[in-house]
Amino acid sequence: MHILIVTQYYWPEDFRINDLAIGLHEKGHDVTVLTGKPNYPGGSFFKGYGFFNKTNESCNGINIKRVPIIPRGRGSALRLIINYFSFVFFGVLLGPILCKGKYDLIFVYEPSPVTVGIPARFLGWFKKIPVIFWVQDLWPESLVATGTTSNKYIINVVGKVVKWIYSGCELILTQSRTFVESVKKFGISDERIQYYPNSAENLYKPVKYEKETCEKLGLPDGFIVMFAGNIGVSQDFETILEAAKLTKGIENLHWVIIGDGRDFERVKREVKRMGLENMFHLKGRHPVESMPEFFSCADVMLVSLKKEPIFSMTIPAKVQSYMACAKPIIASLDGEGGQVVKESGAGLVVGAESPQELANEVIAFKEMTADAREQMGLQGFEYYNENFERNMLIEKLEKMMLSSVKGIS
Repeated sequence: MHILIVTQYYWPEDFRINDLAIGLHEKGHDVTVLTGKPNYPGGSFFKGYGFFNKTNESCNGINIKRVPIIPRGRGSALRLIINYFSFVFFGVLLGPILCKGKYDLIFVYEPSPVTVGIPARFLGWFKKIPVIFWVQDLWPESLVATGTTSNKYIINVVGKVVKWIYSGCELILTQSRTFVESVKKFGISDERIQYYPNSAENLYKPVKYEKETCEKLGLPDGFIVMFAGNIGVSQDFETILEAAKLTKGIENLHWVIIGDGRDFERVKREVKRMGLENMFHLKGRHPVESMPEFFSCADVMLVSLKKEPIFSMTIPAKVQSYMACAKPIIASLDGEGGQVVKESGAGLVVGAESPQELANEVIAFKEMTADAREQMGLQGFEYYNENFERNMLIEKLEKMMLSSVKGIS
């Protein structure tokens, strides 16, 4: 097959679609990606990229077609709207010109915004080929949950856009089982919806703890609770910071944050205001390739989300990454994500926005033996291999794609 992937985010930005595209290419398929100029999460173009240059690239055997885009800046609501719609505008305008070849299907990756589906649907209509849409975030629910807007008129308009996008897709994939009912509300029949969870790149694997590695990475000695990923509104750093404050008197306990995002500077200010500088360490963004080494230095990995109905329906992708590295997990979230951690035996779960409970379970983890924590990590690793393993899921997707393309069996 010749597969056209439409995604607002792609390499050198760190998103799971990068590895999925490579996996499909490894299966012998021709893969082309239509995307924007990289600017996430920093808000400005990556070095070497500009509004007009690097329209055509190739990486790891993948053909990359880039449309101009207005960078997201500091992530204000207005700037994000401009960022989202600049991709829609240039995707619709230039997509047919950049992607002139013959394709068998279009695959859409949607971690937010849902508007990525607009140029995909247009291209599907223009080329008369099926569109498969992979839902990572539910819209318009995400707009309310992240505090972007509560305006009923805007929410209603976005809902109509979502319905139009979904209605033109051959298949809707959901990263969480609980997303299915939300997709069905838009009039999508059961046979057009499939559960398709996130996996983790092959680079995520268990790495043996080495003290020299941890020193090289600049990590503190002691018991380490590590969070890796986006630092944003959804991740509920208010609860994390408050829990850290509650553990302030415990010797050699450290909270280490690997990542960047819209809330990074605010969290940095709060750490200083709360007097947590000696135990709460913001390490910034690092290459995805270095994550297994960072994880090897942690005693427990942290995943958190705010207390919102939509977030209780999602499985944060970092859960799969943690499990693939055989690390024990403490989950501060409700719903399906927490259920996966419980079901797998990979760790301990507390309710969202419960700082005292989170602090208590961090202390409980610290008081466990290293063998007990290791056993939790191994149980998560086994669960990962049975439910989320990369090659297994790529084969599943390939079969769904083949069945969606007329004339290919």
